[in-house]
Amino acid sequence: MEVCVDSVESAINAERGGAGRIELCSSLLEGGTTPSMGVLQVVKQCVQIPVFVMIRPRGGDFLYSDREVEVMKADIHLAKLYGADGLVFGVLTSGCDGSALEGLPLIKRLIDQAKGRIVVMPGGGITDRNLQRILEGSGATEFHCSARSARDSGMKFRNSSVVMGASLSSSEYSIKVTDVTQVRTLTAIAKNILV
Repeated sequence: MEVCVDSVESAINAERGGAGRIELCSSLLEGGTTPSMGVLQVVKQCVQIPVFVMIRPRGGDFLYSDREVEVMKADIHLAKLYGADGLVFGVLTSGCDGSALEGLPLIKRLIDQAKGRIVVMPGGGITDRNLQRILEGSGATEFHCSARSARDSGMKFRNSSVVMGASLSSSEYSIKVTDVTQVRTLTAIAKNILV
């Protein structure tokens, strides 16, 4: 089980919950971007499981300019320098649908076509309620999730008329972090199916 995290707290929670690997990124609201090397360095000090770093210079599509490719090359070099156990690449897919469960037919076809040459990893909306159907229906041996829940910020001064950024869709005083219990539950479900 790969858990996608964007903070040290979430990385620690993923390991405590039994995750086998961490995908470390930033800006999960944008689908994930390359994390800072400071976050990588501290995460590596705090967890023992492998930490794979997402290499993605920005949100949006995956058509990169020559300069963005140069940034990606520099990020790969730095990630290796700061101890990344691997880089995130391959096929992580919801099956071109709203969630991995909805995209299950395409995920199964991709896994069948890959024939083990590359890992096709279901991701997107995976929960304890649908993981069994996704793994059994796709033939996947690995999966990706964030297993996050919201916790209240410790911020005492709160000004509701001032926001950081353009989005008003979520409270700035609600922080999403990886949930140890969710990771444990998903890990247990996967072990029962994949062992």
